[in-house]
Amino acid sequence: MISIKEVNTKSDLKAFVKFPFKLYKNSKYWVPPIISEEIKTFNKEENPVFNDAEARLFLAYKNNEIVGRVAAIINWLEVKDQTLKKMRFGWFDFIDDLEVSQALFNQVESIGKSHGLKYTEGPVGFSNLDKVGVMTEGFETISTMITWYNHPYYIKHYEHAGYAVEKSYSESKFPFKNVKPEFFLKAQELIKKRYQLKALKFTKTEEVMPYADKMFDLFNESYASLASFVAITDIQKEYFKKKFISFVNPEYIKFVVDKEDKLVGFAIVMPAFAKALQKMNGKLFPFGFRHILHAKKHSKDVIFYLIGIHPDYQNKGVHAVIFNEYYNTFTEKGIETCFRTPELEDNYAIHQIWKHFDPVVYKRRKTFRKDL
Repeated sequence: MISIKEVNTKSDLKAFVKFPFKLYKNSKYWVPPIISEEIKTFNKEENPVFNDAEARLFLAYKNNEIVGRVAAIINWLEVKDQTLKKMRFGWFDFIDDLEVSQALFNQVESIGKSHGLKYTEGPVGFSNLDKVGVMTEGFETISTMITWYNHPYYIKHYEHAGYAVEKSYSESKFPFKNVKPEFFLKAQELIKKRYQLKALKFTKTEEVMPYADKMFDLFNESYASLASFVAITDIQKEYFKKKFISFVNPEYIKFVVDKEDKLVGFAIVMPAFAKALQKMNGKLFPFGFRHILHAKKHSKDVIFYLIGIHPDYQNKGVHAVIFNEYYNTFTEKGIETCFRTPELEDNYAIHQIWKHFDPVVYKRRKTFRKDL
């Protein structure tokens, strides 16, 4: 007998966050979140996304043990402003028991119907800066800080519940030695001269902050045409600055501005924290910070987290300026492997940017949809 309990207490929330630690305790590839940060994600007083969204969290029990969890999410900006009658769900984990997953699906679908929504889609987060997709390939490769990992059996649970593929994503990687400067060295000089552009270099996090709001504005502009994009609000900008910027080496943040100091392109690269997070096992204290700081300083692997070009400058080669800056930085740092975060497989523009580096797809993931 499966019972579903809504998360209403601090102890319930902690149990919700810690359930995957049990589910994946023997996995070499799962990367634990930082427990305290994950709890803050669902704190309405700390996460400003709750100004425009709501989430109800549920735990599934069998024989008095937690056997599954799900977050049922409605982003009201999406529903009202974009008229997408979508019920989101994420943080969806469960044992290999179809009754368990079906009970959690039923809970999400019931909430969607009660609000007059037309379909469900998941796994997704609150916005485009959250994790996305259930893995369908690449189970024997380590996950990253900014993606979900899941067991292979998850896919059959979606299919059994009547869900169909909605969006497909791929993750790729390439060795830094694949990066040949002749592809962008001369081009970037011509582009800077033609459009009167310059690249900004940072050595301290505080140097980045005056441009951070402009970066999120450009993020909104450059990603607006993608499926299911939900713009970052002004109040969310402050939250994301605190949450993400501290994890990023300032020299891994590249901005390109025009003659009026207007931001026309940006990219954010993060050190690979996966192995550090595995050593931490969800805890910052007493020694977790040491693992994070060591990875931040010494990791030879990097993850391209975000790259955005202003619509007026797309297809004008601005990415060559950005790649030239990274080539110099990565050469100095001795970087060995570059990874890319999940990208929509039909985002042909972004695929064109990377084609010269001969990237290899090593993971695929999908979101699933069901009409209500």
